[in-house]
Amino acid sequence: MDVDVFVAAHRAEWDRLGQLAQHAGRVRGPEADELVRLYQRAATHLSIVRTEAPDPALVARLSTLVARARSAITGTDSPAWREFGLFFARRLPAALYLGGRWWVPTALAFLAVSGLIAVWVATNTDVQGSIAAPEQIQQMTKPGGAYEAYYSSNPAGSFAAEVWTNNAWIAAGCLLLGVLLGVPVVFLLWGNALNLGVGIGLMTAAGRGDVFLGLLAPHGLLELTAVFVASGIGLRLGWTVIDPRGRTRAEALAAEGRSVVAVALGLVCVLAVSGAIEAFVTPSGLPTWARVGIGVLAELLFLAYVFVVGRRAARMGETGDVDARYAEDTLPTAV
Repeated sequence: MDVDVFVAAHRAEWDRLGQLAQHAGRVRGPEADELVRLYQRAATHLSIVRTEAPDPALVARLSTLVARARSAITGTDSPAWREFGLFFARRLPAALYLGGRWWVPTALAFLAVSGLIAVWVATNTDVQGSIAAPEQIQQMTKPGGAYEAYYSSNPAGSFAAEVWTNNAWIAAGCLLLGVLLGVPVVFLLWGNALNLGVGIGLMTAAGRGDVFLGLLAPHGLLELTAVFVASGIGLRLGWTVIDPRGRTRAEALAAEGRSVVAVALGLVCVLAVSGAIEAFVTPSGLPTWARVGIGVLAELLFLAYVFVVGRRAARMGETGDVDARYAEDTLPTAV
């Protein structure tokens, strides 16, 4: 490649790019589009020069120009505290809200299956007998039995950490294993729905269903909602493998994967709250209405965060994906 000819052919574009980058704060409309287009071309020119004719002076000039243009397009880095605030104020709630079309039906299906199992167990002595011997069932369901003692089996602090870790692993499994066409997510949901339905059914058959629900509701509302969210987002990730919606599978999975990471980080906080409630509120001496009230309040605050804050953020254009500055770059393809 003749370097002099190459420079003569593209000098005007580089000069124009330098002008636009210098006045980036005042660039609007068509000029902004021109800035992006010229930046992409200059990046391609730099790649060509490095490969075909690595002239040190020209490489240095184009490297500086491309760096200036990129800075003009993306802006300066935001302070860490601002990115932290934007994540919880806009990106996370938008990701949760937009995922609602997956996790809300997941929640309804889970509750329906658990309810059917609970009714089946509670009304069928043969089913109860297949679960455990009558003496074992009595040990689990009696006052102070296994179902009640579970919540005070360890000191509150260590119990909260144990519950949080366990639930975080379940949520992470639902989110990450969803890429396997969602099949592992269905199995995880089935296992949880079965355990919940059996517990409610056995306690109801023993005439203590209200006690069980009184123990479950304070932390279970928020905890199960977090599992529903993780499962729904995981299923959406699995569906992306099947239908990338006009994108390559790599591009679709990259975008969905970044949203999954955002949801995972948010659910860590949600599960920490539900774990604290399970450790400190559920086994406390508070009356049932107070314990359940705390659980309902936590659930309502989370739903408001999703469907009020998240809806507003989604209308502002948030998708739950990271800022474009931190997403993948696209390799220019045209000179």
